[in-house]
Amino acid sequence: MVATNPLHLLEARGQSIWLDNLTRRMLRDGFLQRLIEEDGISGVTSNPAIFEKAMTSGTEYDQAIRELSDRGLPAPAIYEAMAVRDIQDACELLRSRYDRSNGTDGFVSLEVSPHGARSADATIEEARRLWTSVNRPNAFIKIPGTPEGVPAIERCLAEGININITLLFSLDAHKQVMEAHLAALEERARNGQPLSTVASVASFFLSRIDTMVDKKLDAMKSPEAVALRGRAAIASAKIAYQNWLNTYTGPRWESLRSFGARPQKPLWASTSTKDPAYPDVKYVETLIGPDSINTLPEQTIDAFRHHGRVPGDTILENVAEEVDALHRLEQLDISMKAVTDALVEEGIVKFTEPYDKLIASLEEKRRALSPASR
Repeated sequence: MVATNPLHLLEARGQSIWLDNLTRRMLRDGFLQRLIEEDGISGVTSNPAIFEKAMTSGTEYDQAIRELSDRGLPAPAIYEAMAVRDIQDACELLRSRYDRSNGTDGFVSLEVSPHGARSADATIEEARRLWTSVNRPNAFIKIPGTPEGVPAIERCLAEGININITLLFSLDAHKQVMEAHLAALEERARNGQPLSTVASVASFFLSRIDTMVDKKLDAMKSPEAVALRGRAAIASAKIAYQNWLNTYTGPRWESLRSFGARPQKPLWASTSTKDPAYPDVKYVETLIGPDSINTLPEQTIDAFRHHGRVPGDTILENVAEEVDALHRLEQLDISMKAVTDALVEEGIVKFTEPYDKLIASLEEKRRALSPASR
């Protein structure tokens, strides 16, 4: 008997698995197509750090850089043109999944510049431009879930732009972006605009939470602290899922659903295990649940394919114990608000620095590859 691929078992439980990476090579050599066909991968996410690695290593993008430079484009425009092309190509590969799922899966995400993370107006302007440039119904534009990002998210969704909210760490921030989603749909309903064509996901980042909290716990060196290692991220995700269930039920949601609205799905991000003391599929096996998404890097996909377990809807298990775990962290003077606020700032930096490095590297390549640019 042929063993069942555990990734397909996740799909059978209503959870989508997306690839947290995108390069032109995997589009052209059939790697992404194989993941779609053999593992059921049904979406792709990208960010400036991912594109920095893809575009500045090797010669994969050199021809495109040369051609775009010869057209007189500066480095930021060259990056955007190449990124948009990759997103479009990935959207085409996943278009059949999008169509089969009736527009609920099969998406590819492109992120706005991290330099606009603290400006709603700049974010809205760039999201509109990228959405128009990609011009694919199964594209997502990623907007950070910062306080400034929330009004941008609501405005863009109200305009019919599919939005993937990124850099979510706190339960309060997650509630705010769900509210923005509902408010945007209500505006569209009032204006007689279709609701079924608007999609959104909320990307809750996980392993970085444990990394920061565990560091604080390790410094305490107490039995109570040791017992709470590795609990914060899973606890936050399970509570977030409960908040999601509560938000997308009841009269308000049912009214929107009657007009064709789709819920804003929770997406588990930052799911590669950073601490070698933890299982390499920790952030997959513990967060299985219907109508959710887990976006995984290639090594985590490989690991789960090899030895992943799917015992049931684990996202629904032991929720009371997870609530208690967060309370116990607060009793140890570990403020989850302080942790998540710091992680948002850190996350913006972690995307801004690769973006700036990417633009600088593209400028160097542009000058080297195109005599017309010298």
